[in-house]
Order: sequence, then C-alpha cells, then structure tokens
Amino acid sequence: MKEQEIKELHQKFEAIVNKSEESGLDFWLARDLQNVLGYARWENFLKVIEKAVTSCKQSGSEILDHFREVTKMVQIGTGAEREVQDIALTRYACYLIAQNGDPKKLEIAFAQTYFAVQTRKQEVIAKRFAEDERLSARKKLTLSEKELSSIIFERVKDEQSFALIRSAGDKALFGGYTTNEMKGKLNIPKGRALADFLPTITIKAKDFANEITNFNIKKDSLKTADSIKNEHVRNNQDVRRLLSERGIKPEELPPSEDIKKIERRVERERKSVEKEKKTLPNIKGADLKND
Repeated sequence: MKEQEIKELHQKFEAIVNKSEESGLDFWLARDLQNVLGYARWENFLKVIEKAVTSCKQSGSEILDHFREVTKMVQIGTGAEREVQDIALTRYACYLIAQNGDPKKLEIAFAQTYFAVQTRKQEVIAKRFAEDERLSARKKLTLSEKELSSIIFERVKDEQSFALIRSAGDKALFGGYTTNEMKGKLNIPKGRALADFLPTITIKAKDFANEITNFNIKKDSLKTADSIKNEHVRNNQDVRRLLSERGIKPEELPPSEDIKKIERRVERERKSVEKEKKTLPNIKGADLKND
C-alpha cells in the first residue's frame, strides 16, 4: 500500500472515532464504519458484523460488552430527521469485523492493522502494515517453495534435487552469490533461512520466480533435474533483470528485521486486542460525536 493511500485511509478512520463523555472510551458506530470499509449496502455489512459477533462469542467475551444497538437521528431528503438503528462498537469489535471482512478490499486490509495496534498514530500503522505485507509475502514464498519441492520430488524422485535447484535459482537472482554466501553477507544466524531476513521486495521476487517455474514445469512437462534447474535459473535471471532495470540489485539490499521477531510481536498485539476488557459505556445522544 502506498504512503498516500495509508494517509488517506488513516484520515477517514480517524474521522469516525467517537469518545464517550462519560468514560472517555473510544468507540465506533457501525454505519460510519460501513462507509469507510467500502460496503455500499447495510445488509451486506450486517452479515460481516454477524460473523464478528460469532467470533466474539467463541472467544469467550460478552457480546453486549462490545456490540450494542443504539438509535440515532439522521436527516432525510426533506430536511426532516428520522431514527435509524445503529451498533456501537469497541475497538475489539471493529478488529473482529475487519478480520471477517472481504480481504480483497483495501479498506479491510488497512482496518485489520488499524484496529490491531495499540495506537492510532499514522506512522505506527504504516510500519505495522509494511510488516504485515512482509509476513504475507514470506508465507506465500513458503507455499510456492513447497509446491516446487513437491513437483520436483514427484518427477525426479530425489529429495536432494530441490535444494540444489533452489540454490541455483538464488545464485541467478543474487548476481552470482550462492545462498550460503548471501547468508554470510547478511550475517544471518546459523540454521536460519535466508528468506527470513530478506526485504519484502526480494521475498516477492523469489516467489515470483518460483511461480513461473511451477507453471512452466507443468506446461512443458519437464521431467529431469537439469531441465527444471535450467528453467528455474532462467526465471530468476529474468526477475533479476527486471529489478536491475529499476535500479534494484537484490544482493546489495540490507537485511530486514528477523521475521520471527515480527511474528512474535504481531501475535502479542493480537492477543492484547483479544484480552481487552474495556466495555462500551452507557451511550447517550451526546456521546454520538466525533472526538
């Protein structure tokens, strides 16, 4: 997600935060959240809320502590006002809604991070969003590597071939540096995977090359270790060429934070949100104001 997109979404989410005059607790109204999450129809958004309520119940939390029906006045076309039903939500409720929303929506992806962190500062959210993107890329790389390993074993019947082919691909991607040489260059601890310390762009590059290899092995019915290795090397060379044209040399990029540390930090934040015991206050009409 681009910096400008994060800034714009941050402003939209900040604009709908309400604060109880009685307790000072932040809360959100579902109809406001519906709009910033990109749901045009209230009926469709209610389905997401229902899933979130189920998740809340399964976590052992009291539903009414986090989801509470309220009534508010809205203007209609004639300038008159009428009552509409709404739902007041705690941060935990919003977090659950984001987790149950359509992951393809940019707004949902942002909300998952926005409501997971303990602060609403834009720079903190941007950092966490970048971490989530890197975690997602790493998981996707693991899947494409597993698929490649499975295909190679199925066709070559040799458990060692995958390691050799992956190493050849790394050498092509990193401009002649072997996997072990890159580990030494980046001071990666012994026994740890190179990809756990690579920046997001390089992880995605490796995954992209894997996906092309997996596709072409099937399309061209490659059956030997040499033919698969040549295919994988060629794909990594092509990906490297594309990066080089944009001024990016993978072997020159500095290492990123240990992805295992990020996983542990994100998990702690997730548990912190789930353990949040703050409940909705008695919401009056005066409470339905943005802070």
